Amino acid sequence: MLQTMRDTLRQEAEEILRVASRLDGRFETAANWMLNCEGRVVTTGIGKAGDIAKKASSTLSSTGTPALFLHPAEALHGDLGMVTNRDIVLMFTNSGETEEILRLFPPLRQIGAKTILITGRLESTAARNSDLVLDASVEKEACPYNLAPTTSTTVMLALSDALALAVMKARNFSKDAYALYHPSGSLGRRLLLRVGDAMRKGDDLALVLESDPLPQVLRAITKAGAGAAIVVDQSGRLVGLITDGDVRRFLSGNPNAFLETVAGSVMTRDPKTVTADMLAVEALELFESLPQKIGEIPVVEDRLVVGIVMLKDLVRLGLT
Repeated sequence: MLQTMRDTLRQEAEEILRVASRLDGRFETAANWMLNCEGRVVTTGIGKAGDIAKKASSTLSSTGTPALFLHPAEALHGDLGMVTNRDIVLMFTNSGETEEILRLFPPLRQIGAKTILITGRLESTAARNSDLVLDASVEKEACPYNLAPTTSTTVMLALSDALALAVMKARNFSKDAYALYHPSGSLGRRLLLRVGDAMRKGDDLALVLESDPLPQVLRAITKAGAGAAIVVDQSGRLVGLITDGDVRRFLSGNPNAFLETVAGSVMTRDPKTVTADMLAVEALELFESLPQKIGEIPVVEDRLVVGIVMLKDLVRLGLT
């Protein structure tokens, strides 16, 4: 079984290399058409080729080229209304004789959409009807009976990726743009999420004055469900930070002074701060770079406290 797996992977890899060696001006033309398309790239195919067409549409859309998948059977029953004369229809069929694909050509010509065909047979009916034909032929399928679409679909998939990434590079599609289309992905979160999106504020913020006694500080921390209280002046400007750990350490050395001691005697003055518009991942890096590990950093704007960002919240967001 392992040998069959190795043989399959080697055969499919070899066919991809063969396609790479025969790339010519037609492939560059296809990429330029897609780059300069004023509408969308509409991918279509049926069966296993349809699965590749769906993936091609997804890859194009996420790399800066508006695209959609159109099922050829549904297209023949009204969904052709999605296609305009500004679109390019990218068709996938290994045989080039798929009935549902062939029946699309007359209405597509009338609509005025350009067609690009990715096929394993350059002399097929579909090839004769397409505006541009790309050779995705293979010597044989990896299937031992040369029946199940395996090598042919792998080559189609690799070729569709090559086209999408060539267009992406020509479009100067940036990491920031990619993140915009993937806001829930790890990269999207790292490039888009700001401290203001992750910080705690309002009732989740423990604010105290320098003159507040330690019992009041602990009550504020407990009520906010935080790990620290921010010490502010009467105008809400930052004065210092006092963590529950600061209070515990003070109590261990001064057990009889708890009730009389005020926040200003225990707090850390001029703590590290961040701004709400800072990238959350930059705040995480600040946490990790500090020689003395802390779990909370105040968020300020012109010294006014607007929130607090907590290390555990950033980790929970998947920024690591």
